[in-house]
Amino acid sequence: MSKPLLLLDVDGPLNPWEANPNRRPAGYTTHRLRPEGWKNPRKRPLRVWLKPDHGPALLALPFDLVWCTTWIGEANTMIGPVLGLPELPVVEFDKEWKLPTRGDGTYFKTHDVVTFACGRPFAWVDDEISDFDREYVAQHHKGPALLHRVSPRLGLLDDDFKVLADWAAGIA
Repeated sequence: MSKPLLLLDVDGPLNPWEANPNRRPAGYTTHRLRPEGWKNPRKRPLRVWLKPDHGPALLALPFDLVWCTTWIGEANTMIGPVLGLPELPVVEFDKEWKLPTRGDGTYFKTHDVVTFACGRPFAWVDDEISDFDREYVAQHHKGPALLHRVSPRLGLLDDDFKVLADWAAGIA
């Protein structure tokens, strides 16, 4: 049996973008990155805080890791190397969708997450997950799923890693 998927958002879980902007969280390093959408020279590079310890901790979990982020493939070139992650598959999103939520109240990623998982067990960590997303996944996904909301002020914490490991052990 294959391992469950762990779908990883960047901004929120790995980059606590809502943390106090004047105080980098302990254990994080500061990176100035210019993703594709930030090519305009008038825009300053994006400040991203990443915690190198997250990479080994994620790799130690019993999951197949997948990027599920608006960084899309750039997560493999800009985020993964800082964390020591190998190149990961990427959930592609509906390019036509521009609003943060759909008409049914779900986050714009949710439908694509269910399609990508294709019935395979998955955990999804994101700072935008709501009850609408949980309801949609419960109705449209045939396998086990954990939708785990992470605070964008705190990022992934030890307790989050424990929740993920316990959930994976429970479905094994």
